[in-house]
Amino acid sequence: MGNRTTPSVVAFTETHRLIGEAAKAQITTNPQNTVFDAKRLIGRKFHDQIVQNDLKHWPFKLVADEHDNPIIQVQYMGETKNFTCEQISSMVLSKMKQTAENYLGEKVTNAIITVPAYFNDSQRQSTKDAGLIAGLNVLRIINEPTAAALAYGLDKLSQSGRRYVLIFDLGGGTFDVSLLAIEKGYFEVLATNGDTHLGGEDFDNNLVDFCIKEFRRKYHRDPSKAQSSIRRLRSACERAKRILSSEVSTTIEVESMYDGQDLVQPITRAKFEELNLTLFKNTLNPVRKVLADANLNVRDIHDVVLVGGSTRIPKVQELLSDFFNGKQLYNSVDQDEAVAYGAAVQGSILIGSSKEISTDLILLDVVPLSLGVETAGGVMTKIIPRNSTIPTRRMKMFTTNEDFQEEVEVQVFEGERPFTKDNNKLASFILTGLPHVLKGVPHIEVTFDIDSNGILQVTAVENSTGTEAAITVINDKNHLKPEEIAKMIEDAEMFQVQDEEKQGSLKKKSELETYLYKVNKMLRKSEIKKSMPKEMRDALRGEIGDILDWIEENPEEKGEVYEKRMREFERKAELKIAPFRVFDDDFKPYMVLENGAIIDRLD
Repeated sequence: MGNRTTPSVVAFTETHRLIGEAAKAQITTNPQNTVFDAKRLIGRKFHDQIVQNDLKHWPFKLVADEHDNPIIQVQYMGETKNFTCEQISSMVLSKMKQTAENYLGEKVTNAIITVPAYFNDSQRQSTKDAGLIAGLNVLRIINEPTAAALAYGLDKLSQSGRRYVLIFDLGGGTFDVSLLAIEKGYFEVLATNGDTHLGGEDFDNNLVDFCIKEFRRKYHRDPSKAQSSIRRLRSACERAKRILSSEVSTTIEVESMYDGQDLVQPITRAKFEELNLTLFKNTLNPVRKVLADANLNVRDIHDVVLVGGSTRIPKVQELLSDFFNGKQLYNSVDQDEAVAYGAAVQGSILIGSSKEISTDLILLDVVPLSLGVETAGGVMTKIIPRNSTIPTRRMKMFTTNEDFQEEVEVQVFEGERPFTKDNNKLASFILTGLPHVLKGVPHIEVTFDIDSNGILQVTAVENSTGTEAAITVINDKNHLKPEEIAKMIEDAEMFQVQDEEKQGSLKKKSELETYLYKVNKMLRKSEIKKSMPKEMRDALRGEIGDILDWIEENPEEKGEVYEKRMREFERKAELKIAPFRVFDDDFKPYMVLENGAIIDRLD
């Protein structure tokens, strides 16, 4: 459709699959089989409270598998199909891969994928799996605000002096704040914070809830269970939200909202701001935290860069500007495209395609969440604190808490809570062969080594014996097994073939319809009316009408069937038309006649 961004929406119908704008366009007529917000689901468990809270806003069906992973259930081609969040995300990535290949004219295999800065290890690993299923070699997972900072700073590589830049990234479903120091191409992330569950969708939800309450108050009817109506209302609320960024009022309208009653709800910008003021103010909390973590204050910040479509909301800008003492906010970077642009810069650096950028730019990111181990009493003992620059290596000394203990289990966690039960477990391993001594005597050195890709290696060594055990942390709890990924890749390729067949069929149908309309248009021209008998023209029009009726009754035929019908009619029509020598820009027969025989096709 010519849009510069692609919605992360996937739809399933009785005949085919839709991705992006086409999926979003039919969401009001097919809400139960249109999937969005996969980013809010990925890497989470079904019974996660955040997922449970969101269920009321999703028209599609969500169930739990045996491991409590959320499974999206839809009707597709007459069957009930189950998809993981990784599969849905991979479909969007496949669409982007195809778009890139069409533009570049060559195969695309490598990719940089961006994620919210506050994504945990489970969410990052699941995102990487989605890339693998899409047939991509994921060179790196990088934080979205960090990518945006690259887009902001690329034209400032030659500037001297250290600049502190705050990236304020408020999108559709997530919110991130990162604080960077930039100096002559040296990008250092000092602190990051955010909320993986705050964005434009939440503002829409508040507006939807308001409209439902008003509808109940006015008409004493509850439309909340009518999924199709709620989806239409949600689309109308999203449009209203966008309009209110530039206008002071608008009207939310939904025909036949419930029991034949229309919804017509005027809404002002002031009311929209009132409904969402708490959420708007909540965006300042991560800003305060990153400033505190970096030991900086508002006067130290040179630029506040707006990223994400939700930063266009005037009240969000007003609160942020006021927080920074009236500072002019930086919005020269396109809010919707900054992250993708920065990711492209990072890709260029990694593959060395741009020597100028590669030699002039250094990027140092941070870990968003603290990493540590469980110690006695279920305590979370941090080894790498959050906002530590990566790559990094940290070590701590531990001992046993029982006499003559022969082994210890090293359990690795991420999170900020004081007890491990409230944090996210990444992995565990056993260190065996400890010396036969009293508790407190062994010296066990635990080392955390995290590289620039965020891959964590944990090593434990008992110093007196040299006994060692190590693990490279792969989140087995959420990481798909190789055979699962292989099966999902196979399914993705099958869906791709089905999509291509469908596109080919639609193309052939369109060619047949276009040809029929051209012939019909030609038959109405004055020149042909004078030279071609009326009964012959009527006969051709009758055949055109019959074929158009057939198309309407058979909208999902295979491409070769449409092509056969076209060739049959084409031959018949051109045999009748050719003697009258009607060759113009609107209709050029493929054949001419000489003594009643077909001799050639015209270009």
